[in-house]
Amino acid sequence: MEKWMSWNVNGLRAVMKKGFMGFLEGQDPDILALQEIKMKPEQADFAFDGYNAYWNSADRPGYAGTLVLSKREPTNLVYGIDGEGYNDEGRVTTLEFDDIYFVAAYVPNAQPKLKRLEYRMEYEDRLREYLVKLDKRKPVIYTGDLNVAHEPIDLKNPDSNHQSPGFSDEERGKMGELLSVGFTDTFRSLYPERVAYSWWSYRTKARERNAGWRIDYFLVSDRLMERVKDSMILDDVMGSDHCPVQLATEPLS
Repeated sequence: MEKWMSWNVNGLRAVMKKGFMGFLEGQDPDILALQEIKMKPEQADFAFDGYNAYWNSADRPGYAGTLVLSKREPTNLVYGIDGEGYNDEGRVTTLEFDDIYFVAAYVPNAQPKLKRLEYRMEYEDRLREYLVKLDKRKPVIYTGDLNVAHEPIDLKNPDSNHQSPGFSDEERGKMGELLSVGFTDTFRSLYPERVAYSWWSYRTKARERNAGWRIDYFLVSDRLMERVKDSMILDDVMGSDHCPVQLATEPLS
């Protein structure tokens, strides 16, 4: 069994002070994708024993960025969408293994009043083209904070949040387009009616009320679903405004 995990930590140095190393040791994932690390590797005064660390930090200090921890070394490593684009914000990292691609992402937020929606739409189109290109070569696991609640079941208050960032018709439509070209939302495929969230706003104490959104995902090439054993949202794990998500599969990489 292989264990794949993803977590938007909302500041890696901050979550280090909240027991991250204990989480990593206890969970012992084969691969862990982190988003919103908000730091550069030269700022780290810690190491991840037993893991290869692939940093993709944003140019802007204290902003965005991703990090993938993998027990196995990939046969190839690509930063950005197809090796170009969005590296200024550390958005996408691809690890290629013998039989699979692992694509970890922190999708741009559309921002209040959808002022960054056009940028987001361009990202979605380029990312979808990239994933389809990879999928023609070998199956893909795509994970991360995708910054969209796809269906009304994926957030507590869909009516009052219609056209809010992360629940606009445009963003939801792009997720639908991706799912229509050969990819499966593993959690929703396995649990069509289950209400579970992966992000809660700090501002409104939403986690205490479980007024959340499911915006962290594991998507896989359709043909991988037969090898997926479970897809989980670990909403009891604290330390960030997001919780980790996990995919369990037969050995793939």
